Amino acid sequence: MSDWGPVVVATVLFVLLSPGLLLQLPAKGGRFVEFGNFQTSGASIFVHAIIFFALTAVFLIAIGVHITTD
Repeated sequence: MSDWGPVVVATVLFVLLSPGLLLQLPAKGGRFVEFGNFQTSGASIFVHAIIFFALTAVFLIAIGVHITTD
């Protein structure tokens, strides 16, 4: 049996948390957040990486998402 939970969770979070796709946190120009601008910066990559790690840890360790196949 294979556990596909971590793969699915990481892939979905990676797509949703790509800086500039849905939102950019912190935004350029002194704003806190900007939606759908398709741009990024070093600070937003760092912030999104921290959020990605935190949400991945919550879903995989605290909640325990498992998708098993035979």
